[in-house]
Order: sequence, then C-alpha cells, then structure tokens
Amino acid sequence: MRLQGRTAIITGAGSGIGRASAKLFAEEGARLALVDRDSAGLQETLNLVGEATMHIGDVGDAGFAETVVGDVVARLGRLDILMTAAGFSCGGTVLTTDPADWDAVFRTNVGGTWLWARAAVPQMQRQKSGSIITLASQLAIAGGKGNSAYIAAKGAIVSLTRTMAVDFATDGIRVNAIAPGYFLSDMSRQFIDSNPELGEGWRSRIPAGRLGEPPDLRGLVVFLASDASCYVVGESVVIDGGYTLV
Repeated sequence: MRLQGRTAIITGAGSGIGRASAKLFAEEGARLALVDRDSAGLQETLNLVGEATMHIGDVGDAGFAETVVGDVVARLGRLDILMTAAGFSCGGTVLTTDPADWDAVFRTNVGGTWLWARAAVPQMQRQKSGSIITLASQLAIAGGKGNSAYIAAKGAIVSLTRTMAVDFATDGIRVNAIAPGYFLSDMSRQFIDSNPELGEGWRSRIPAGRLGEPPDLRGLVVFLASDASCYVVGESVVIDGGYTLV
C-alpha cells in the first residue's frame, strides 16, 4: 500500500478521472477528501471508496478551497496529496464560444487548479513535503479542433504546473501534471453518444487500439502521488495509448 497514511484531496471526484483516481488512492491506503459540485456523483464515488469525507461546492470559489483544506488539516493533521481533476468543456471555436462559457471553462479548469494549490501549498510548506497533481490534456500538446476554450485552459494548466514546480521545489513540494488522451469518462461518453463517428475516429487513431479506462491510470497517478516520484518535478506526462505519436 504505497499511500498508507497519506491524506489526499481530489477535486472533480464525482466522475471521470477524479473518481478513478479516488478509487486507486483508496486501494493504496490513502485517507480521502472528495470534492465536486455534483452531490449525487460524489455519493457514488464514496460508495466505491468506502470511507472518505465529501465536500460539495464550486472549485472556482476561493473561500470553498480554503475551507476544505482547513477542515482536512484540522481533522487529519496534514495534507500530502492534492489532485485537481475538476474539469469543464463547452466545445466551439473562438468564433462560436460564448464569452460566459469561455469564462466558465477557465474558472473550473484553471481557477480550480490555482485556487486549490494556493490553499494547499502553505500546509505542504509547513510539512516540507507534498505532491500536487494537476490535470492537463494531450490536447494541450497535440492540439485539436472545435474546443478552443478547453484546449487553451489545459495549456494554461501545463504552464501553471511548471511555474509552481519551480516555485515550490525547495519546499519539498512536487508539482506535476498528467495529460490524458481519450479515456472513457462521463464527458467523453457524452461526445461519443452524440457523435458515434467521432468516437470511432478516436479509436482508429490510437495505436493501442482502444480508449483508456480507469485501471490504466494506476501506474501513473499512484507513482506521482507516492515517494517513488521524489525526483520528478514539473512534468506533464502524457497517457494516451500513443495518440500524440501519430
């Protein structure tokens, strides 16, 4: 159990990669605080992991981030892992994206990374240790079509990850990003259900021949959360079945 006794906060834990990571962390012995605005989804995740605290709210709210981190530290005494997996996408080019949707995408993806790191770092500095795992996307590296706000936000997360890694490495805090390709998640299923040809196009391009599934994350997310990655700083690690290679 590589995370035995570690305390982890996971945003976006009500679905997708956040839920999958919560399950993996729990199996490795971590104590969990689950964060999402979807109370029903969060309850489903809690049912999967067995024991955790639930925190329902908007990850783009600075006060919410500070309250949750403060509560976790007060109850458990420390914070070892922060994973900012909350995400939102609206689709569209720069011409078709509504300004309100653009702001909402950045509030959740970028704001939901910055504000939670801002709340977590002081405790990690006091401990002289901690791992922050942000959620980028292979689209931030390979590019994509018709999803300008989301891709721009994920690119910002890559840059934010790098600068945080440099800022806090001497405090014993590691900051790294995972950049997933096409995984079977609630978000991707919505796209596939509305456009089956799109889903088949994704599959046909992936050298591994399939979309990613939650167990495929174990090696990477547990590695980045554990001491095994003690010398990995500021990386954005692509996990996409080879999509970006072709």
